[in-house]
Amino acid sequence: MRVRTRKLALTEGMTAGVLFGTAAIFIRFLQNLDTFCIAFWRLIIACLILVIVLIVLKKSFNFSVVRKNLKDLFILSVFLALHFIFFISAVKDTTILNATVLVNTTPIFSVFVSTFLFKIKPSRLAILGLAISFIGVCVIAYAETTITNANAYPEGIFPSLKGDLEAVLAALVEAFYLNYGRKIRKKMNVLPTMLPIYMLTAAIIGISSIPTTNKILTLPTATEIILPLIGLGILPTAAAHTLYFSSLSNLKSFETATMALLEPIGATILGILLFQEKPAAIFVFGAVFILLGILFIAKEKNLKHSGLTKQ
Repeated sequence: MRVRTRKLALTEGMTAGVLFGTAAIFIRFLQNLDTFCIAFWRLIIACLILVIVLIVLKKSFNFSVVRKNLKDLFILSVFLALHFIFFISAVKDTTILNATVLVNTTPIFSVFVSTFLFKIKPSRLAILGLAISFIGVCVIAYAETTITNANAYPEGIFPSLKGDLEAVLAALVEAFYLNYGRKIRKKMNVLPTMLPIYMLTAAIIGISSIPTTNKILTLPTATEIILPLIGLGILPTAAAHTLYFSSLSNLKSFETATMALLEPIGATILGILLFQEKPAAIFVFGAVFILLGILFIAKEKNLKHSGLTKQ
């Protein structure tokens, strides 16, 4: 059994936050697919990736442990399914900016859920770090709004109340997912945990899509759809969500959620590298605020996180 440290968990959370920045971009390339199809196939691809990783690393699936915790894994899968459905719908129904910023209210919701339902109260330093990071997200949102308005929404997607509400709901269910998942992460290794969660989540989405869309989900074959779908399944799902959940081993739920505030920074860096999109100068201030807030979270000392935790 390896010793897991808070530093490792922070690294996992921050890496996940940066990789989350690819999600909205991949989804925007999949406008011709419905929400359920995107969510279902990104999860199937993620499952295949984790199976390959388990085989290559010669890791045990631990069927007995999964069977013992099946009820909790199912509950987590319901939360994750709702999160994916709401977030993908939000990206389709509102601007990337609104969807990204509003879904990043997760740390705020997570603080309330952990405090009132799980009796885990954040320290003043943690609250300060969370507040500073969220201010940074709002600064970046302001910077991007200026650019978006100047270009008259070139992507053809306009802000909508429906899409904004979907993004907020995605943040709310993610807060429950993180708080409930923390106790499971303490008991189970991350790869054998995430594989059944992804499988159950895909099953829930696939079954619920039948009465909603009146059709059975089929795998798209067009190259312009397959490639971004594979990217969506690998980077923000198999890699980012797995690291995100793994960080719960040594972080509180709202601390893990705060790491995801790196998402707009990751998206902006990707935009610079792939599309030569230069952010507004004020973006730098927003990024500094986010990083400063995360630094406060990282400095948080919590003796409960010391000791041995399953890898």
